[in-house]
Amino acid sequence: MNLTPFDHTLCTRLVFGAGSFSQLGTLASELGAGRVLLVTDPGIVKAGYAERAQTLLESAGLAVTVFDMVRENPTTDDVDLCRDMACDAEIDFLVGLGGGSSLDTAKGVNFLLTNGGTMHDYWGSHKAAKPMLPMIAVPTTAGTGSDVQSYALISDAKTHAKMACGDPKATPKIALLDPELTVTLSASVTAISGIDAIVHAVETAVTTKRNSLSLLYSREAFRLLLPNFVRVLDSPNDIEARGAMLLGATYAGLAIENSMLGAAHSCANPLTAQFKTVHGIAVGIMLPHVMQFNAALPEVQQTYFDLLLERREIISMLELEYAAEALGQTITDCLTYAKLPTKLSECGVTAEAIPALVEGAMKQWTAQFNPRPLTVADFQSLYRAAL
Repeated sequence: MNLTPFDHTLCTRLVFGAGSFSQLGTLASELGAGRVLLVTDPGIVKAGYAERAQTLLESAGLAVTVFDMVRENPTTDDVDLCRDMACDAEIDFLVGLGGGSSLDTAKGVNFLLTNGGTMHDYWGSHKAAKPMLPMIAVPTTAGTGSDVQSYALISDAKTHAKMACGDPKATPKIALLDPELTVTLSASVTAISGIDAIVHAVETAVTTKRNSLSLLYSREAFRLLLPNFVRVLDSPNDIEARGAMLLGATYAGLAIENSMLGAAHSCANPLTAQFKTVHGIAVGIMLPHVMQFNAALPEVQQTYFDLLLERREIISMLELEYAAEALGQTITDCLTYAKLPTKLSECGVTAEAIPALVEGAMKQWTAQFNPRPLTVADFQSLYRAAL
């Protein structure tokens, strides 16, 4: 049993269910909103969700300013641009609508609006001295879990280094989880975000900060996500499957908030920075190799086995010593089913790039939470194995 001490307050109200998006205006009013900044991206505008959100908010008597220029992997420049618009409108409330990039951009703006400075000033945790504005997060992908996290991942516009900027005050007040908003996702985005969420569930289960509470979230996330990954790809309009994926991603986000992540994410971020490898693909490729590395610790191997107990058909004849291998193959099978790359070479990565990738991975903060410490040689081995 993992009885590591913990101190946890659920900071985010979860409002889940098909059609729950219709409550946006009412929920914002309940939190005292007056002038709202709606942060979203062009894809959400095209899908019609941004206009609907604006209508819901305005129908509740709220003034709305729309920033719809969020880009994937938002940078400090993106946050600065959004901040300028928010200042001009004198906003007092934030709504993030979209994937993790939109939610992180909204959080980043919150830091700058309320506490000043630049995003670099908040790299790390607990660096916001002043109160922050209330925010509602409305995720339209089932992946990042950013809707319940206190961290915003913002890339330096010049160096491309990903900065994790966190403070409890940045945590959204409400996560509005409507699976109907995920139905319009393409098959590739559905798959990539789903892989990301599954990796979160697995990786959070074994970090050095894991505890009995975070494990509850990790295991329930895995139980919801794995069987519904294939189901939602085969039947994109299946609201029940969409709901399971969305709720599973949020639970995995709560696991991250309580236990952090590990080496798979440390390896993935340099791949995104240097090769533009989509994050969900990068973590999906790296995780099986990280699991094999971590399985040298008996308690970690046992946790992998326990996760597989949630999918009994997978482990009918499985022995404990092969748990990491079996779970890793399950992740790879998901990538294969979704017709996504399973090797780094398929993403344009070469052996010559490994030293630079290792240098980047060593600087990633999530590595410190990996259950087994890593050396430069260990990172080299992981990248070579994934190549």
